[in-house]
Amino acid sequence: MADYVFGVDIGGTTVKLGLFDTQGSVLDKWEIPTRTENGGVSILPDIAGSVQDKMRERGIAAGDVAGVGVGAPGPVDGDGVIHKAVNLGWGEMNLKKELGALLGGMRVEGGNDANVAALGEMWKGGGQGYRNLVAVTLGTGVGGGIIIGGKIMTGATGSGGEIGHIHVEDHESEACGCGNYGCLEEYASATGITRLANRRLQASDKDSVLRQGEVSAKTVFDAVKAGDALAVEVAEQFGEYLGKGLAVIAGVVNPEIFVIGGGVSRAGEVLFRYIRPVFDRTVFHGCKDTKFALATLGNDAGIYGAARMVLD
Repeated sequence: MADYVFGVDIGGTTVKLGLFDTQGSVLDKWEIPTRTENGGVSILPDIAGSVQDKMRERGIAAGDVAGVGVGAPGPVDGDGVIHKAVNLGWGEMNLKKELGALLGGMRVEGGNDANVAALGEMWKGGGQGYRNLVAVTLGTGVGGGIIIGGKIMTGATGSGGEIGHIHVEDHESEACGCGNYGCLEEYASATGITRLANRRLQASDKDSVLRQGEVSAKTVFDAVKAGDALAVEVAEQFGEYLGKGLAVIAGVVNPEIFVIGGGVSRAGEVLFRYIRPVFDRTVFHGCKDTKFALATLGNDAGIYGAARMVLD
């Protein structure tokens, strides 16, 4: 019986790797550079080499490893095929087959990085004890992962869970990174909160600590905690967009809990002060009991979720 499993989280700059026992305890974790040059041809061989080096270092035989789970930044379908990863230079590729071959036939499972991180939070993070959850990552963009019955909801091409691109605003002149206009990501991400704050500062003469330095999501919520009136207006606008967006999601997938992570989540429970009332006001009545919690695994959520994919 296998005693170990590897979890891999491929980022644009580094690849995070973790060695776990089959109960979910992390035994070791490390990083290697993500070499994206030449269309990212070195990424999978580098991962395979790093996994094999760790096995040699610890005296682990191939038969002792349940498999290797991989989270990658792009749509990954249920067969482990990634449908383009722009940040890595990849086109369509079967992660399971290609990495499995490099590892001598070892079992490999693949998934979208945000979905995989959601699985990690369900297993060992802020969503422990729940089988139906939506993980929301508020970072440079807005990512999401939907878990139904303990399983990742990938959709037909692996694009399920792209909650940051729900349309929430008809009157938007700046394009989202996806090319559309008025996406949730434009208002609820760290960059989106900064945009909302700068727009409000330009439209108002109200005094605010935000006029005294560089504006960021952190400075906005630090100012909110200090009672800054203009910052509170920004937080209310952020909450209006995100609360309504999550209400839409709840009406579709009916999760038990939303787990909020990403850099913006470092603001803490104050976020819920602005999200929850809007959610309660706009959500379908059958979903009003949906819980909210902060993510707890931080940057390790991806390696935990990747390992969990194998154990599932």
